[in-house]
Amino acid sequence: MDKISEQQSLIKHEFVIDDGRIESLKEFLPPEQLYDDLILRVKKYHPSDDISLIEKAYQIAKDAHKEQVRKSGEPYIIHPLYVAIILADLEMDKETIAAGILHDVVEDTIMTRQEIENEFGADVANLVDGVTKLGKLEYAGGDKLEEQAENLRKMFLAMAKDIRVIMIKLADRLHNMRTLKHMPLNKQQEKARETLDIYAPIAQRLGISKIKVELDDLSLKYLEPDAYYDLVDKIASKKAAREKYVESIVNEVSVHIKKAGIEAVIDGRVKHFFSIYKKMRNQNKSIDQIYDLFAVRIIVDSVKDCYACLGVIHEIYTPIPGRFKDYIAMPKDNMYQSLHTTLIGSAGQPFEIQIRTYEMHRTAEYGIAAHWKYKEMADGKKSTGGEEEKLTWLRQILEWQKESDNKEFMNLLKSDLDLFSDSVYCFTPTGEVKHLPAGSTPIDFAYHIHSAVGNRMVGAKVNNKLVSLDYVIGNGDVIQIITSNNSNGPSRDWLNVAKSTLAKNKINQWFKNEYKEENIEKGKEMLHAFCKSKGVTLPELMKPAYMDFVMRKYGFKDWESVLAAIGHGGLKEGQIINKILELAEQDNKKVITDEQVLEAVAEAGEKKMTRRSRGGIIVEGVDDVAVRFGKCCSPIPGDDIIGFVTRGRGVSIHRVDCINMINLPEEERERVIGAQWQQSIQEKGKAAKYLADVVIYAHNRNALLADVAHALTEKDIEILSMNSRISRKGIATMQTSFEIANQEELSRIISKLMTIDGVIDVTRNTN
Repeated sequence: MDKISEQQSLIKHEFVIDDGRIESLKEFLPPEQLYDDLILRVKKYHPSDDISLIEKAYQIAKDAHKEQVRKSGEPYIIHPLYVAIILADLEMDKETIAAGILHDVVEDTIMTRQEIENEFGADVANLVDGVTKLGKLEYAGGDKLEEQAENLRKMFLAMAKDIRVIMIKLADRLHNMRTLKHMPLNKQQEKARETLDIYAPIAQRLGISKIKVELDDLSLKYLEPDAYYDLVDKIASKKAAREKYVESIVNEVSVHIKKAGIEAVIDGRVKHFFSIYKKMRNQNKSIDQIYDLFAVRIIVDSVKDCYACLGVIHEIYTPIPGRFKDYIAMPKDNMYQSLHTTLIGSAGQPFEIQIRTYEMHRTAEYGIAAHWKYKEMADGKKSTGGEEEKLTWLRQILEWQKESDNKEFMNLLKSDLDLFSDSVYCFTPTGEVKHLPAGSTPIDFAYHIHSAVGNRMVGAKVNNKLVSLDYVIGNGDVIQIITSNNSNGPSRDWLNVAKSTLAKNKINQWFKNEYKEENIEKGKEMLHAFCKSKGVTLPELMKPAYMDFVMRKYGFKDWESVLAAIGHGGLKEGQIINKILELAEQDNKKVITDEQVLEAVAEAGEKKMTRRSRGGIIVEGVDDVAVRFGKCCSPIPGDDIIGFVTRGRGVSIHRVDCINMINLPEEERERVIGAQWQQSIQEKGKAAKYLADVVIYAHNRNALLADVAHALTEKDIEILSMNSRISRKGIATMQTSFEIANQEELSRIISKLMTIDGVIDVTRNTN
């Protein structure tokens, strides 16, 4: 394959867009075929032919997940295989791919972390463990600030420990988003919101546009389906005309680039949907008013060729003023490099051209994975290409979380991950490039350098001229901050001038620290006043365990910091006291001992009294008792039953053949008590409904599940749940729950189910 063909294969995407409906190219393929596809992809880039690690991971994961199926009905092993394929497309090392295959085995199967370490070594085990812990983090939207901040802290700590953990998590989320249509509507929107708020920005921050673009579009599809499909239809309605127009530009550009003697790969495309949607919404424009709806990409050998191509392009098309960006000379923080210029075509239609080298394109698609420090070289050694420098933003986040409370941390994080806002680039006097939010002032610049520079700032120069502190920085400005050791610190007015969240939080931190003693005293007074209004005594509530819980919950290192936060308004005193009162109430709940329970049963037995309880049950020897039915055996009228006195939850009713009752330890048998159905319930069984749980064994076939559901519906039975699994021998085991009136009705239903073609047996669940 020649170089051009190789590079053309590089720029192909791994998904197709059919009128905007993004679907995986290989959904529902058998596991064996997917595994073969995975190995082919790995062998294309990996210098070693030894795939034993991946082979072992596949066999173990396949065996561990053998009884599991996804919501779509496909074997569960399909999911980890797709995750591994996505990682292989990013050209990750074998340990990462093995961990991708195994990423769900600890959480969803009986396999343990130690077993993985024994089989695959500590590296793979640590990756699987990291992904498992991330999987347990629940995204807290809305006002659950503390939970959300704590979850994100853990996520970034895991990333700092080994960035490959988040790579696996991104691949996992991408495949889950591709198959999100099989989830309930509320879950679709919940996962899409989490993806758009957290995972897509992280993919962008790591520079992996290959994943970020698809996550964005899929999130939009489920969060704003009307807007998404409206956009799809508008693009599709003029698809042929647009493709013809883009093709004409590509052909025209190709001719001129070839005449200039530059070897290049040139392609054209319509930009992805979420990008277009954001611009339409933010700029309040129609799709026909979006300048860069089209993009032509030119990929060349060298940086010199990039600028040569730019000269050729500006000769044949008129550039739009202010729409040229040089990300080669000034790369984005996520390593992205390219020349962007927006031009007017011969038909008057604006379009964008991006010019980059093959290496820049690889970085744009794969981000951090394109310069992978764990990637094996041909001699088996690990590469150390300075990737640590590319993760300075991650270290910055970890510093923020040490010195910020939850609210500040969330604001800083949102500001840092929000890469859709416009930015300006400027320079330090030594020529170092700094990216700041559009509208930034010298105050923002100073705090971006260091908090100490901002706190001691007394003035600023821009392009060697003194300016006021509210000067709006423009692209290319050279900023010099004037500081003084005699500075009294920032002014509160700076909060109205600063644009960036970082600067504002640094200023607020200075005031908190400067007036910490005053804030601590004020916080104490506010707590005392609130307690007095509640009629409680503060010293009685200040137990170390309660104070530790509050500090952990709100992200503080010591109690004085909590008091200071209350004093300056960062926390409400009511939040703290109400939480402590809640903890105290839980601790002071009346605890009933085993001896007290057994004594009460014995005393009641001596009285020989029987009382009717709610639920149609007569319980012997216990007065006015709460009754609940054991979920393990689901008794119904007509079953022989017994009662079991629980600790603090009344009497639990079970069938006499319930396995839990048969295997009851000897010391617990004193809790067993007689019980029977009320006569009126047996005679008029339709007065109440009871949960029945049955297991159906059948030879697997098409439409079996539908026939079972039809048989139950025909009997006017409402199905509460139904789970199914298939054994290797093709035997289907279906467990279903529904409500019935009595044993006679259940017998009729079981008889009906036995008439279904292929059904072997139907039994009551006894455990």
